Amino acid sequence: METRRPKNWLPWVLTGGILIILGVGVFMIVSAVQEAIRQTQEVARPVTELSTQVARIMRPTPTIIVDPVVIIRQVRSLARLETIQYTVQRVITAEVGGGAFSFLFRDRLLFIAHGTVIAGVDLEKLRPDDIQVRDNVLYIQLPEAEIFVASLDNEKSYIYDRDRGILTRGDIQLETAARRASEKEIRQSALDDGILGVAQQNAENFLYRLLMDLGDYSDVIFLKPTPQP
Repeated sequence: METRRPKNWLPWVLTGGILIILGVGVFMIVSAVQEAIRQTQEVARPVTELSTQVARIMRPTPTIIVDPVVIIRQVRSLARLETIQYTVQRVITAEVGGGAFSFLFRDRLLFIAHGTVIAGVDLEKLRPDDIQVRDNVLYIQLPEAEIFVASLDNEKSYIYDRDRGILTRGDIQLETAARRASEKEIRQSALDDGILGVAQQNAENFLYRLLMDLGDYSDVIFLKPTPQP
């Protein structure tokens, strides 16, 4: 008669028990890590909020309030023929407190100025005797070209560098002075580059094409202004 041997189930029981213990251990470790992270975040949140509040106090965002009342001082009709526009960039240095003790009291800034200059001819200044017709030829003496606009582009202009002395907090009017000087320099740069001559020539070319297209004249001649004695 054949004798049955008992099954060797003990190793399986031991293996299953070990796996269960390991699973419980891993679960407890993961839960502990998640709780530690949550507590760390709870502690760090007030510090972050405090840092944000301090930053807002130290570097506040400016509040712009516009007065709703609008006062119109003057309304004037214009007959300006804009014929050219220059875009100018200049580097402006403004400084106060120089001298022997400049390292103590100096305030110096380097300003990058971007500006626009527009020139043309003001046709409102055209007088009746400036226009003559002889033998179906139109003679015109245009007013001299002039600058209509010379303005600073505040969106593109900026302070590149500023150097203050040890004992000074800076001159609050220095940037304003630099901006005013920039507008003058931008205007002068355009003048030095001959903007008025180009504006005058462009005006004559434009009016010539316009008047000739009308077909009423055989030619249009622009006269130069008579030199003043």
